Amino acid sequence: MIRLQNLTLQRGPQRLLDGAELTLHPGQKVGLVGANGAGKSSLFALLRGELTADGGDCQLPPDWRIAHMRQEVDTLDRLAVDYVLDGDVQLRRIQAELASAEAEHDGAALARLHTELDNADGYSADARARKLLAGLGFANEQMLLPVSSFSGGWRMRLNLAQALMCPSDLLLLDEPTNHLDLDAILWLEAWLKSYPGTLMLISHDRDFLDEVVGHVVHVEQRKLTLYRGGYSAFEQARAERLAQQQQAFEKQQAQREHMEDFIRRFKAKASKARQAQSRIKALEKLEELAPAHIDSPFDFVFREADKVSSPLLDLAEGVLGYPDKRVLEKVKLQLVPGARIGLLGPNGAGKSTLIKTLANELQPLGGRLQRGENLVIGYFAQHQLDALDAKASPLLHLQRIAPGEREQVLRDFLGGFDFRGNRCDEPVLNFSGGEKARLALALIAWGKPNLLLLDEPTNHLDLEMRLALTLALQDFEGAVLVVSHDRHLLKSTTDEFLLVAEGRVVEFEGDLEDYARWLADYRVRQQPVTAADSAAEKTDKRMLRQAAAALRQQLAPLKRQAEKHEKDLAGVHEKLALVEERLADPAIYEAARKDELRELLARQAELKVSESTLEEAWMEALEALEALQGQLENGA
Repeated sequence: MIRLQNLTLQRGPQRLLDGAELTLHPGQKVGLVGANGAGKSSLFALLRGELTADGGDCQLPPDWRIAHMRQEVDTLDRLAVDYVLDGDVQLRRIQAELASAEAEHDGAALARLHTELDNADGYSADARARKLLAGLGFANEQMLLPVSSFSGGWRMRLNLAQALMCPSDLLLLDEPTNHLDLDAILWLEAWLKSYPGTLMLISHDRDFLDEVVGHVVHVEQRKLTLYRGGYSAFEQARAERLAQQQQAFEKQQAQREHMEDFIRRFKAKASKARQAQSRIKALEKLEELAPAHIDSPFDFVFREADKVSSPLLDLAEGVLGYPDKRVLEKVKLQLVPGARIGLLGPNGAGKSTLIKTLANELQPLGGRLQRGENLVIGYFAQHQLDALDAKASPLLHLQRIAPGEREQVLRDFLGGFDFRGNRCDEPVLNFSGGEKARLALALIAWGKPNLLLLDEPTNHLDLEMRLALTLALQDFEGAVLVVSHDRHLLKSTTDEFLLVAEGRVVEFEGDLEDYARWLADYRVRQQPVTAADSAAEKTDKRMLRQAAAALRQQLAPLKRQAEKHEKDLAGVHEKLALVEERLADPAIYEAARKDELRELLARQAELKVSESTLEEAWMEALEALEALQGQLENGA
């Protein structure tokens, strides 16, 4: 088990944990939550042995194998599949020793190493690595590309695959869903549910935590508090505790009143569609859990648009894509004020292409795209974070788009995104990904949009900011079109789904559970036998032939040994038969021949011992021979 006792952990002058206690048992799956900077990643570093405790004890079983998701990539020239296989250090050691034994024609070492390889599931390793990559969204041809050809987000997927490839007793995953789309997250959930070891997971995805973990550890006020259940259960328990604090009562009641009013208004106009009903359930659940977040540092809204048009945007017979590649055909989409649409679809199917076209970053290749006279788009995408002026502060960014506004008004607005005091005046250069995302959202919210186009807006956002964004989107009067891997956000802010797949955009009749089933069927349909599969099969057959050759080398001496034991045993049987023939003669028992009888009895006893010893050695040789022959037959 993992046992932390009276643990103190410090990074520089900042004390992260003070007298913390925690006990985790083998096989538990635990989510680690807490504010940014509370010490979650430092706790992982402690468990990996990269940090030492400043006080107290951190105890882990000494023989546990620990796997973790690295945050850097240092071997850019490796092929993707080889990079993932590198995660299994023991496998790579055996393969290296095998290569050396083959070069030296060492039959005994080859036999031993092939047995080790079989015990390490080495013959299926390449296929398992490819399966991991496929689950995380890599196409077969991408698996044979060098790591250097992938972007930062896809390199993180490779690091995740490498961590999953490594046999482990303890798996530490720090924000594994940050660079994944919904498809890959659903696959990862299933994989982690079947993981037999102990799992510790840092994540800001509440639905992901609910699906995977059975306990939550909350890092707060330098302590570790263990809650039973998933993230929702943790929220409820924390809400009950905070509700007992008198100073929180008034804010709590105001928040509840706001939520009740919103649910009443939404129910009055909601259709009977499955997603609409799912949203009502999500809102009612959110109402119950709102008190768990009364101490959130975030509180903002999207400013109301001055004018609106209806429709805001109308696309007919759209052909979307790039000059050298058509991605979507015959797209028909009309967005009106109040529309709440979530985009679903496999990775690479064209969701971002659709949003970029609507945002005017791409021009349609065909069809008609008409924009409303008063259309104001608020567009969020990951590349916009890089477009922020690194030398400018949050306040300066806002002043540039609101030159006539009083500074205090701008500071108050930025405060809702947790840019307060000196943080308003610091350059963006050293901001984290989450801080840049909050600033980008602040600039959009200030701009009074009547259409929000959001492409993975929750990447880098912590749980509190995700909840604040959810609440702000619920109050937004304009239209929303969103791509997100955060299912809680989709369930709480959208009324309908569009499915982007196989070159088309169609209405999806169903909710996210239906989509998960659709996606599973789609993956089955997309699994033809490929050249890469054939290559992997050839590799496995080659290794099996090598193993068979090594086994045949080991068979010969065993065969000779068994034959020798059989021959020696036959000789003993002949001698024993002669002795027993003489002992069967009644004359041998006459008093005059007692010395001869004594010698025959001694010889009989001696031969019987030899017979027993030889029989046992012969049987052992036969069993070993049969076992090796069985391995040879199974590998043929």
